[in-house]
Amino acid sequence: MTSLIGKKAPAFKAKAVVMGDQIVNDFTLEQYIGKKYVLFFFYPKDFTFVCPTELHAFQHAAGEFEKRNVALVACSTDTEESHWGWLQMTKEQGGIKGVKYPIVADTTKIISINYGVLAGEYKLNHGGEPEADGPMIAFRGLFLIDKKGVVRHSLINDFPLGRNVEEALRMVDALQYFEEVGEVCPANWKKGEKALEGSHSGVAKYLASTK
Repeated sequence: MTSLIGKKAPAFKAKAVVMGDQIVNDFTLEQYIGKKYVLFFFYPKDFTFVCPTELHAFQHAAGEFEKRNVALVACSTDTEESHWGWLQMTKEQGGIKGVKYPIVADTTKIISINYGVLAGEYKLNHGGEPEADGPMIAFRGLFLIDKKGVVRHSLINDFPLGRNVEEALRMVDALQYFEEVGEVCPANWKKGEKALEGSHSGVAKYLASTK
């Protein structure tokens, strides 16, 4: 797959559950362009074991993302009805009640394909008909999208590997620090630490020119 880094995030319109209990028919990331950064993340399936730990963790940190003007948006290949049902179940029941950020229903799997996170592919069988080869669900993909709608960071984990929400926040801080100050962030950089002067980096100059 070709990396999406530095490119416009693939656009889509799809059904989604917002605010934990409202189904909308035409959810799109384009509503955030010019207004907010977006952390768009995929997870494999509703009603599983690792997935709720991630969704709860992102909700727990929602205030920190909001302070940074970042919209959280989740997505899986389940239906909007499945999302809604899972959202009505408490954490003790294995559900994700209390999650308020949007959860997109990628029932066609086109969104997962366009973002390069679909596990499996469609192949033609001997009869010339499309046939699924693989589980056809999303890996744990994560994409940090800037206010221009450009992908600036991505991460894709296999099914058993849960993500680190603190690392996602660190990447937001690094991107915003570079945009505001023009200094690039070295390995293990954290907000408040010294960075490197952008004027010493050809890469930084190029990136600054694209802002």
